[in-house]
Amino acid sequence: MSEIDLTMQTTSSTVSLSATKTIEIELDALHALKDAVAEPSFRTALERAVDALARTEGRVIISGMGKSGLIGRKIAATMRSTGTPALFLHPGEASHGDLGLITPKDVVFAISWSGETSELGDILHYCNHYGVKLIVATAWPHSTAARAADIALILPQVREACPNGLAPTSSATLQLVLGDVLAVALIEARGFGPTDFRVFHPGGKLGAQLLAVGSIMGTADSIPKVLRNATLSNATLEMSHKRYGATAVVDGDDKLVGVFTDGDLRRCIAVHDLQDQIGLHMSPSPVTAAPDLLCVDALKLMNENAVSVLFVVEGDKLVGVVHMHDIVRLGVS
Repeated sequence: MSEIDLTMQTTSSTVSLSATKTIEIELDALHALKDAVAEPSFRTALERAVDALARTEGRVIISGMGKSGLIGRKIAATMRSTGTPALFLHPGEASHGDLGLITPKDVVFAISWSGETSELGDILHYCNHYGVKLIVATAWPHSTAARAADIALILPQVREACPNGLAPTSSATLQLVLGDVLAVALIEARGFGPTDFRVFHPGGKLGAQLLAVGSIMGTADSIPKVLRNATLSNATLEMSHKRYGATAVVDGDDKLVGVFTDGDLRRCIAVHDLQDQIGLHMSPSPVTAAPDLLCVDALKLMNENAVSVLFVVEGDKLVGVVHMHDIVRLGVS
């Protein structure tokens, strides 16, 4: 083995050990947070914080400096995307005019591992002076920020993964997870569901997965359909004129009573008269969907039942049709 190969092997081994150690240290920190949540004092503070955030008539104003600030931006983004009006306020900008963003109806959530972040001082003072509800996340219960808070979330003091014990690593992980804890608790408290989520995520693959069948289905004249007394010949022509490879069979009130597909046609064309009534050869219990069924669930329903077309009904009345390809093209999988 060459010296270069030996060096690369040694470096790879060192990196692997370092990665494992970092992950183990941060996992230990998360276990410490989990244990803290089980403590009555932390659990009570957490419940009060969620209640204050859920009840606010204004917004959640999140602030922090440095790495805590970056975490704060992410928490604000998560809350906004899940129905909680939230914004990030940079402490430096707050001290130069942006304190005016905070209203008495807002709740301020300040993040500071040490609780002694000097840049947060003006925000803490402003909240105390004007009676704005203040929640603080810190690891030090007797710190300036903790003492100023209406609700203090005291995080466990954990070992940083940084070998020098200086760079925020494990501490940043705890702050991030605490933000997720609050955001998820607010989702549950507000009953925020997929339909609400879709309002805030209309774009991209996620938006596509949250679309309902009713928003992409074919309607009116684009729906292939024939009456129950139509012939096989009529059904064949209807399927040929429209793109779905199947036709609905309806009664005089547009009630869906069956489905006839290309596959059904191939199975019966050699042994039956094309003047037979479609009612003799249709599938009388078709797989259907409601207009509010999510596309991702519609695709699952198609796969489970080995069908490529769903007819959409409201009650028992035919209102639309959707093909598997319509859903796949959106990026849903």
